[in-house]
Amino acid sequence: MSKLVIVGTVAFDAIETPFGQTDKILGGAATYIGLAASQYQVDSAIVSVVGGDFPKQDLEMLRNKGIDISGLEIIESGKTFFWSGKYHYDMNSRDTLATELNVLADFKPVVPKSYKDAEVVMLGNLHPIVQLSVIEQMNGPKMVLLDTMNFWMDNAWDDLMKVIKKVNVLVINDEEARQLTGEYSLVMAALKIMEMGPTNVVIKKGEHGALLFDQNDVFFAPALPLKAVFDPTGAGDTFAGGFAGFLAKNGDFSFDNMKNAIINGSAMASFCVEKFGTEGLMDLSMNDLNDRLLKFKNLTQFDIELN
Repeated sequence: MSKLVIVGTVAFDAIETPFGQTDKILGGAATYIGLAASQYQVDSAIVSVVGGDFPKQDLEMLRNKGIDISGLEIIESGKTFFWSGKYHYDMNSRDTLATELNVLADFKPVVPKSYKDAEVVMLGNLHPIVQLSVIEQMNGPKMVLLDTMNFWMDNAWDDLMKVIKKVNVLVINDEEARQLTGEYSLVMAALKIMEMGPTNVVIKKGEHGALLFDQNDVFFAPALPLKAVFDPTGAGDTFAGGFAGFLAKNGDFSFDNMKNAIINGSAMASFCVEKFGTEGLMDLSMNDLNDRLLKFKNLTQFDIELN
């Protein structure tokens, strides 16, 4: 089993969807990634920052999930990163109502000494300079996964190119892949991204699943059709956490094993969207996950009769 370092936000979110709304609740990329990865009982650590307003019970919850938080800096005099958003009825588009960086504005990540030798690093969406500084603190990880967004493409292109060059897998959505490469075809976009450095590309398509690429092959993982989707916040990070957690669990970074990882990521994301915030990830059992994986299997496996 490989160690896993998770870098990203630990935050407060306030969410409004057509099905309800929340006050400030636990959120942040590193939180979703960590909770999803914890399902695989890997030795993981979160590297992030929070303010003195961050609840002690949430810190305890992360510890109880087996997540090392020695790299989670607490700035007592500051406030925790806060994001608020409102989703439209199709749930694929949203309006950001508030973004308060607070302690995240001056975040300088420090990887705990005992995790500098981690084989797997999951870089959640942050400024590319922050992501790069984490890579530089590591002792030769075998698998570095990167999430980013269009904001950094618009505002930190050169730094983003530096970090993309150093990662094994880029995990982005279809809109971001097209913006990053100028290619409409996702196949062409993935090939162009791999020329930038990564050996694999995962392109998330929300409710339409995800694509996995290497130089020679493409694999498609569907999204499970669900009766109810309450809140898509964190679904992409949960997907990444399931993907990274599965890879860290067995230390096999082959394309065939990444196929399993992408299905596990999709399964974890399906739990996330069924409830608000992180609630759908809190009390999952391995039986719950395996039952959902069987649903994916039944959804995609069939015999084709040739004419």
